[in-house]
Parts: sequence; structure tokens; C-alpha cells
Amino acid sequence: MSDVALPGALIDAAIAWSVRLDYSDPSPQSRAEFEQWLRQDPRHAMAWQRVSGLRGDFQLPGLSPQIARQTLDTAQQLHQQRRHSRRGAFRLLSLAAVVAGAGWVARERTPWQRLLADASTAVGERKTLTLSDGSRLQLNTDTALSADLGGPQRWVDLHRGEIQISTGADASGASAWGGRRPFWVRTPFGQMQALGTRFTVRLHADHALVSVHEGAVQLHPAQGGPAPTVWPGQSLRMHRDTAAAADLQGFEPDAWTDGVIAGRDMRLADLLAEIERYRVGRIVCDPRVADLRVSGLFHVRDTDQALQFLLQTQPISVTLTTRWWVRVGPEP
Repeated sequence: MSDVALPGALIDAAIAWSVRLDYSDPSPQSRAEFEQWLRQDPRHAMAWQRVSGLRGDFQLPGLSPQIARQTLDTAQQLHQQRRHSRRGAFRLLSLAAVVAGAGWVARERTPWQRLLADASTAVGERKTLTLSDGSRLQLNTDTALSADLGGPQRWVDLHRGEIQISTGADASGASAWGGRRPFWVRTPFGQMQALGTRFTVRLHADHALVSVHEGAVQLHPAQGGPAPTVWPGQSLRMHRDTAAAADLQGFEPDAWTDGVIAGRDMRLADLLAEIERYRVGRIVCDPRVADLRVSGLFHVRDTDQALQFLLQTQPISVTLTTRWWVRVGPEP
């Protein structure tokens, strides 16, 4: 869906509807007007999907499942008709209008975090950045961050998603500040200091997962307490008030930097949740197959291929309700 270019005015309209419906108490008349707007043009449905797609399901606010299903089907048909008109990455416009209308919403609700970031990736996108101090940042799917390298300490704020950082030598900063400046990463759960290192940070709902590959990282939970050091080969979960060893459930924490999901003896449900991170839409796993064990490499650039491979190698069925809604269950 991201390969269909949409006018900025449609994106602005979808943002306005999201603020009106999601962050206030809309009247029945407002909901009816929204339904009318949604049906006026298939591109309206696509714009709405792009703005609201991070919420975790496709139950559009105030709409029946039948209307939501029709909306997605219409958008899918338009995508198929125009699939050859790729015009680059999708960008949301009119940030000032969003902030003025939503205020705190822009910082608290996931669809707006990319708007406030210095750098971000869309769902399924990965990119690499080099900062002015020589540090190399790799951004995984659906990630947003900001950086401030102008003071006596270097800061990266991870707003959402996952990054791998290889800290730079900071030659210019060392000259200006009399030595190599400390490098910090700030998250909603606390901050961490890199001690000349390469490490991965991933945000979850209630913690930040930190995996160190080279060097060391010291964790500082937001509410104080012990500040443990993470060493190469270790992964820790940092909550707001504590840090503890993390069970990676068979996954390799930095395989995504090579464009794959990799692991041994992974639960199928956990693997599908990882695959879902790289595609717009939902993958629903039936509890009857959730505990199947899977090992291997799965390329994130083609999630349909990954699902097809699982279908061929596991006793499962894969049903596509729409392009964006997949159900995985037992064999018929």
C-alpha cells in the first residue's frame, strides 16, 4: 500500500479525522460524516489506513466490521490497479496542524511519534544513518528517533521501534570539548550509556530490550535503583524501576541488521509476531498451532514468501482475508 502516492490534502484530512474521532468524544453525526467521507473515494480509505494502521487492528472507530472490511477491500483493489506507479516513501504533512489540534497526543500516541522524530522508518523499511560524530545507526522497521550531538554529551532518543548503534570516535567533539564525549541513549524506561560499543535497543510495551555485541552498556532505569552493565552476548530488559536478564525465546537479537529473522526452536506465534512487524496488517495465529517450534532464516523484505515457506514446512493453513489480514491455523 505504501507504493501508491497520495495527495497531501488527503493525508491531512485523514489526520484531522483521526484527531476528531480518536482523541475526543465524537457525536453520532461526526461518525456518520466520517463514514460518508470514507466512502467518497477509495483513496480516502488508503489515507485513513496509513494514518491509523499502527493501532494494531483494523476495527475502524465507530464502524461495523462489514464497513471496515469493505474499506480494506476497496483500498486493496486500488493498490492492485496502481501497483506499478511506485513513487517513493510516504511522508505525512502539516505537522503544525497536528500539534495544534492534538497537543499531548503527538507524543503519547504511536501514529505521531514519527512526526516528531529526526529520522524514522515506515513499516517494513530499514535504513542506516551516520551521525556527525561518526556513530553508525541502523533503524529497523517502524522506528523513530531523535539525536542531539551539540553539547558535552551525545544523546539519541529512541521514541519507538529498534536501533543498532556502533558508536563513533567523536573526533570533532573531542577537539571542542577536550575529550571523547559520553554517548547516551534515552528511552521511556530510562537511559543507557554506551562504553565504546555496538549494541541493539528495542522498545516493547513495558521495557527496553538491550543486547550488547561489542563493548559494554550501562543501564540507568528511570526510577533509579541498580545500574547494571550489559556485556557482549548478554541481553537485559530495562523497566522503569529495575533491569533483569532477558529470555530471547530462541531469536538472534541482531539478525534483522542482515535483513532476516533468525533463530532456533522459536514458537510459531512468536515468529509470526516478528514477521508482522515488517508488513502493514495483522497476522492472527490460532492457539492450536501457536506452540509449534520453528528454526531457520526468514527474509523480512518479503513477508509473503516467509509465510509461504511456513505453509510448506509446517502443519498449518494460511488464509488471506485481505492483503492486510492473515490468519494462520491448523491444517484443514
